[in-house]
This record gives sequence, C-alpha cells and structure tokens, in this order.
Amino acid sequence: MADTRRRVKLYALNEDRQWDDRGTGHVSSSYVERLKGMSLLVRAESDGSLLLESKIQPDTAYQKQQETLIVWSEADNVDLALSFQEKAGCDEIWEKICQVQGKDPSCDITQDIVEESEEEKFEDMPDAAPPIELPPCELSKLDEISEVFNSVLPSPIRREKLANAIEYEGYIKKIVELFHMCEDLENYEGLHQLYEIYKSIFLLNKNALFEVMFSDEFIFDTVGILEYDPSKPEKASHRDYLRNSASFKEVIPISNEELRQKIHQTYRVQYIQDVVLPTPSVFEENMLSTLSSFIFFNKIEIVSMIQDDEKFLTELFAQLTDEATDDNRRRELVNFLKEFCTFSQTLQPQAKESFFKTLSNLGILPALEVILSMDDPEVRQACTDIIMYIVEYSPSMVREFIMQEANQQDDDILLVNLIIEQMICDPDPELGNALQLSGVLRILIDPENMMATANAWASVPFPQKTEKTEFLSFFYKNCMHVLTAPLLANTTEDKPSKDDYVTAQLLSLILELLAFCVEHHTYHIRNYIFNKDLLRRILVLMKSSHGHLALSALRFVRKIISLKEEFYNRYIIKGNLLKPIVDAFLTNGQRYNLLNSATLELFEFIRVEDIKSLVAYVVETFYEQLKDVDYVNTFKGLKLSVPSILRNHRYRRDARSLDEEEEIWFEQDEEEMEDGEAVVPVTDMLKNKMDEELDHISKIIDGKRARESENKPPSPLKNPTRSPSPPPPSRKFNSSPPAASTSPPASPEVKTNNGGITGLVDYPDEDSDEDEDDDRSSSIPAKRPRLAT
Repeated sequence: MADTRRRVKLYALNEDRQWDDRGTGHVSSSYVERLKGMSLLVRAESDGSLLLESKIQPDTAYQKQQETLIVWSEADNVDLALSFQEKAGCDEIWEKICQVQGKDPSCDITQDIVEESEEEKFEDMPDAAPPIELPPCELSKLDEISEVFNSVLPSPIRREKLANAIEYEGYIKKIVELFHMCEDLENYEGLHQLYEIYKSIFLLNKNALFEVMFSDEFIFDTVGILEYDPSKPEKASHRDYLRNSASFKEVIPISNEELRQKIHQTYRVQYIQDVVLPTPSVFEENMLSTLSSFIFFNKIEIVSMIQDDEKFLTELFAQLTDEATDDNRRRELVNFLKEFCTFSQTLQPQAKESFFKTLSNLGILPALEVILSMDDPEVRQACTDIIMYIVEYSPSMVREFIMQEANQQDDDILLVNLIIEQMICDPDPELGNALQLSGVLRILIDPENMMATANAWASVPFPQKTEKTEFLSFFYKNCMHVLTAPLLANTTEDKPSKDDYVTAQLLSLILELLAFCVEHHTYHIRNYIFNKDLLRRILVLMKSSHGHLALSALRFVRKIISLKEEFYNRYIIKGNLLKPIVDAFLTNGQRYNLLNSATLELFEFIRVEDIKSLVAYVVETFYEQLKDVDYVNTFKGLKLSVPSILRNHRYRRDARSLDEEEEIWFEQDEEEMEDGEAVVPVTDMLKNKMDEELDHISKIIDGKRARESENKPPSPLKNPTRSPSPPPPSRKFNSSPPAASTSPPASPEVKTNNGGITGLVDYPDEDSDEDEDDDRSSSIPAKRPRLAT
C-alpha cells in the first residue's frame, strides 16, 4: 500500500487566477540525471504516469502554507502547488527543499536571488542582509513608511524580511488605528498614502498577513482603506455594500459558528479580489497568488464542514422536496445548493466522490426533477448548473437513476425527458440554457464514458457493456421521439413549417445531437433513421432561409456519408436524397459562401474516398446539372471514375429484388431489437439466393469472354445491347419479370481477393453499438450477408 504521507494533489494556477487540478499522486524527491539535480517527482496513483518533474532550483521561492501546502513558481510565471494529505509528508518534502537550498526548515518561505548588481546581491544574501526597521506608525511618517514598503518589492528576500517585521511588530493594527485617525480628520492625502501602503502589503504575498487582514477584527478596515484609491475621483462605498446590501441569507440555520465565520470571510475576501483591488498587472498578478490560494482552500474547508453536518443537509433536501415549500423559499434553497456544488469543484477526487455520493444518498436527483419543472427561470438555470456538475462528474450515477425510475414512472416525467423538454422550451432567443442542457444530454448518451466508467453507484454491480446496451436501448425507445419531435413536426411538407430564428437555432441544436448519435450509435440510430425516414425529413431544412440551419442539415448528411456504410448509401440512392443538396447548391448560384464550399467538399469526399455506389448515382442523376461547375475538378473527376466502376465492380440486380431484400433486413432488424441480439444470422433463403446468382454470373462471364474473343467489347456508356446469355435461374425473391432499367447496364466482372469471390456479397460489420468496438472473431461469417447492387 502506498505511503499516505506522500499522497498529494497537484495544482496549477491558470490565467483566471484559479487553481486547476492536475491530478492525484505520490511525491518523492530524488536526483534526476537529466536535470542534473535533486527534483520533485509526482507520479499519478492511477497509472503511475509522471505528473510533475521539477528540479529544486537554488534560487526558486518555495512557500509553505497552512501546514499541508507547498507553493512555488516555475519558469514563465507558472505557479504550482502541492496539497498533502498529511502534515508529516509536507514537513518531509519541505525539509528536502530546504536542505537543497541551504535554508532552515522552520522558515515558511525560501526566496530566489534575482539578478542584481554586486552590491544588491550582497545586501540580499540571507545572512548578510540586515533586518528591516519599520518607521514609527505616525501620521507624520506616512511618506517614509510608503517609501520603505515600495523599495522592498523588487527583492524577494527583502519582501520576506518586511513581512516578518510587520507580523512581529503587529504593524497592521497600528496602520488601522492610523486609518481611523485620518478618516476622523478627513485627511484625504493621508488616506491615499495608506491605500498605497496597504496595497504593498498585499503584494508581499504573505499568508500570515492575510490571516490578520481578513480576520473579523480587521476585514472591514481592510476594505475601508482600499476605498481611498487615489486614481479614482471619488471614494468607493464597499463597506456600505458589504454591511447593508450584501445580506447573508441563512437558508438553513447553521449551528457551527466556525462555518458561518468562514463563509462570511470567504465572500468578503472574494469581493476584495474581484471588486475592490484594481486589476493587477502581470507582475502583480504573480505576486497575488497567495490571495487566490487563501480563497481556494477556504472553499474546501466550507464544503467539508457542510458535508460533515448531516442534520444540515437532511433538512435542506427535506425542504427542497416538500410540496408545502413556497417558490421563494425553494429558490433560495436551490441557489444555496448551486453555490455548494460550485465550491465542491475545488475538492480532490477522493473528496469529490464522497461529496457526490452524499448528495445521491440524500436524493438530489429526485429533488432536481421537482425543481426543473418550476416556471422560475432563475431556478431552472441554477438547476441546470447543478445537473451539469453531477453529470460531468458521474454520468453513470445519473443513468442508473434514470433506468430505475423508468420502471416506476411515465415517460413524460423521466429526468432525461424533462431535460430534453427544458432544452426545447428554452425562452432565451439565443438558447443559452438549451445549449448547456444539450451538453448534459451529449455526456449521458456518450458510449465512451459508459465504457470507461464503472457503475460504482449501482447496488448490484453489472458489466460495463450492459450499461451501454441497456441505456441506449432505453433512450431510443423512451426518449428519442421527444428529442426529434420539433424536427418531425416542422418538416411535414416540402419546406419548413416554421422558419423563425428561434426555431432554426433549436433545430440546429437537435441536428448536432443527432450527428453525434450517427457517429457513436451506429446500430441504434441507423434503425431509427430508416424507420422514421429521418434523413428525408432533415433535408427539408435545406430550404430554410437561415443559412446556419441548412448547413446543419448538410453536416448531418456529411456525417452519414463519412461512415461509408453501404446501407446508408443504398438508402440515399433509393430515396434520391442528394437532390435537395444539389438543388440548394444550384440555387446558391455563383455565390462563394459556406454552403458552396461545404457542398463541394461533400462531393469531393465521395470522389476521393471512391464510394462507388454514390459516385455512379451522382454521375447518372446529377451530372447534366453539375457539368458546368468547372472551377473545381470534382464533377469532372466523378465522371471519369464511372467507366472503371462499371467495368470492375457492379452487377445490377432487379430493383424489386433489392426492395425485397431490404424489407427482409428491416424485419430482421425489428426482431433483433426486440430480442436484444446484435448479429443477424444468414438465412437459408439468402444462401440459396447467393448460389443462384453466382451460377448466373459464371454464365455471364463465359459470354463476356466469347465477346472479347470476337474483339467486340460493348461500350459501357452508350447503352449497349446485352450479348445473349443463358437466362438466369428462377428467382425465389421475385417471380415477376425484371423491371426495365433507365441506367446503362454494367459489364459484370467478379473481382477476387485471396482466392475468394468478392463484389457480389460483402459482410459489413453490422453489430450492435456495444460490439462495434470489439475485435472481430472467427464467428463473423455467421453475420447477415449482403448482395451488392
């Protein structure tokens, strides 16, 4: 078992002055040959990967804070922090750092020596630099005090000595007393000098000084001093706001006095950082890292203390779900819960897991169902934020809840359907809340996190694949119709029924989700598209007056074609589903815009990827309309590739035979969905059909060879009369005569691959979504064969 003393969380300060979690691991100090020195190494506890490799530089400033934190700055102003699980581990690593730098481990900071003149270097040597003597804290000495404070800021060693002197002499209390005197005398010049002095204290970046400045005794005086910014024409009123306007609402009585004080302190310090202090320069921002750390770790303490108070949380959720709770009261409870979840983002993974399990056990998801149905937009937005926090951390927990409630409630009140309905009914014209909810849906239906996340929330563990299979089947049966309802309702005719801006925005959002499904749910979404003829309905949106909606529909088609699945290709060809795209392209004319470029890219993809069935379809159906588009070589290239396709690939079958085969396939798909099977077996009827067609092709090949011996090859592009050949055997699928084809017949040819016949029958990987990523086994030939058209 790993030593818990060395267990740490690695943090890095981002551009927004927030600490980003870089992972949990175990820290060690050892000599690294590549770095030529003793280094701090952090290896992830999950997989042993290296999270940090940092050489302990002799001139790097390390700070020890709150007994379990070590903070320092790397090159390029990168601030890092190690948060230790145990104090003993922090002390141990701190001693190693001090040993390398030759410092006393009892100090709280080791300072780097900046490049200065020889005289300044001598002054900044820890043993040689004299202690700083503070001037008497008197009104007449303000100029001298300000000069001393400003002069030490460029030197880290002198900053440290000044901070120690301020702490040792209780200088902050003296400055506050002087502030009261200046305010009583309305001495604005003195108040402006005190502002500069206090700002310099902030830039000392000393945690011990912050503890004094932000204590209950001095917090309002700190805010008061910072009101007198000499660069502002008038004094600010921050104290008045904090005392009178920013009232603290105790939605549930807090019995823990320490918790109440910590909440007050954190709010006020956050206000000082965000509002009171001026926007820091790049230099000053790096020197205020300890202030960000102070707020960050305060939030962790608040979450931990609330989580440990079982009575508090139990009462919170009881009132949330109580029908007798009025709307105003429920709004306050929801906003508190949102803030609570926001603070939880600062927790380490182990603590965060405990946090969300606690909320789950208290019934947060049933409570959110009640809240999400409220009419108050502020409450719904807060509820959306809470759902996002939960889903981002553990989508499996939410999926398990949804599956369990499906057995007890109607579809209309399922949590996932409530999320979809709120997305559809978002009153915001820009659909801000709907966009956030679509992100929630995307996470819930993403098979990747189903596979990667073990179902730790289930009372009875089950294989991870089962979560994927069961949830996707459930979603397509109970929820997909809710998601697609606005789209289907708006595409009943040959153009959109409603074409206003909000509807266009919503349909674009739905199409993005459907495109995600096409990419990740190949089996379920394919059957849904075929059964609902969904692609035809989506292509109605190509006639929208909103360009972004037409592009969304085009992107959806592009996503389908990129899969290069022959079933989709045949579906497109049979329904002539590229016609709306070609029509929109021609209507767009010579305008060089996104629609023009996206359409050309679609056809270029078909050409480059050599999707033979679509190439032949495009040339035969649309070439006459597109042949004048000569500023790209796309359509000329498509035309040139048709002869080789006709010579080398295709044997055309009766269209009605194709219809029958597809009908059989759809029937088998429906049975498959009901039985939960993922592989369709080869039927005897199809086997017999294959044998008959193979015999027929052999006879055709013999006829072709006879023609070739007479040097009379038929032209594939000029509707040649087929050479006489023996009639084909009777077809079991279609007893009626073959239908006349309007397209030129292809010269059949059978290509071989490893000695086997190809081009007539191919075996696509038609698995369920669960099996599509698995390795194919030797049993694959048991899948349904497919006759090439």
